[in-house]
Amino acid sequence: MKNTTDEKLKLGVFVIVGLLLFIAAIYLIGQRKNMFTKTFTISANFNNVNGLLQGNNVRYSGINVGTVKRINMINDSTINVIMIIDEKMVTHIKKDAIATIGTDGLVGNMLVNITPGNGNATVISKGDTIKSYSKIGTDDMLNTLNVTNENAALLTAKLLDIANSITNGNGTIGMLINDSITAKNIQKTINNLKLTSIEANRTMGEINELVNALNIDESIAGVLLKDTLETQKVKQVINNLEVSSKNINEVVINLNETLLNIKDGDGAMNYLANDPEFVKNLDKAIKNINNGADKFNKNMEALKHNFLTRGYFRKLERKQKREAKTNME
Repeated sequence: MKNTTDEKLKLGVFVIVGLLLFIAAIYLIGQRKNMFTKTFTISANFNNVNGLLQGNNVRYSGINVGTVKRINMINDSTINVIMIIDEKMVTHIKKDAIATIGTDGLVGNMLVNITPGNGNATVISKGDTIKSYSKIGTDDMLNTLNVTNENAALLTAKLLDIANSITNGNGTIGMLINDSITAKNIQKTINNLKLTSIEANRTMGEINELVNALNIDESIAGVLLKDTLETQKVKQVINNLEVSSKNINEVVINLNETLLNIKDGDGAMNYLANDPEFVKNLDKAIKNINNGADKFNKNMEALKHNFLTRGYFRKLERKQKREAKTNME
């Protein structure tokens, strides 16, 4: 009898504990499915859900606010995700909120993150579809890292080849590192450039001293810059030069016309310029006149010594002397 009572007691305890565990499990499942709270549904469209499953959490600003109710394939590039959201969050989620798919930690379950918008939009309502943004998935990141690692390996191999070439003295850099003579020549070149730079600086300093020593106020440039009267005079001189240039141009034009008239006309100057026969005749006439004048002077000299006309020339000479004396007084 005693054994029967103990067995019944153990059986009752087992049934009660099992019932409590069953109730706790139902409660936890109900909490996950939001069976004991008032909810509303919203949705978002994605190009790739990256392994998101029905029942995964939905978070708003890092707080669990619901679960994924259903995932529907609309077409080959659009997937519709329907979410169950706690009704208490309806005043916080706005129509400009953005849904993204992420992971719970680094390698946790997939979930939907809802990020607040600017805050100026109206409150979301039941059945609304919010905007979505597809982040790069883990597989894509791993593929990118794989490609990056391969490129890094190739780059390392090439850098190793370059380092070996430099160590072996190949190329310009290898020669500079391993050839001491070239290094000395480069050092001499650098020293020469340094000396040239020093000389250039010294020359510039001397030029600055010469420029500073110039008296700008007393120079022509200073006078022209500061003295308006002298500036007006310079302008007047320039204007006069311009007028003179125009006059000279007119004179040159007139001279050209005169020369053309002489060349193309019928006057004596045209004969002198273009008729060689006339020039020869004129030359002969001038020679004859000179010869005649010479003979006339000889005849006059002979008349001065002739006894018939000698007295006349002496009287004429005395008269000229008296007139010259009178003019001198």
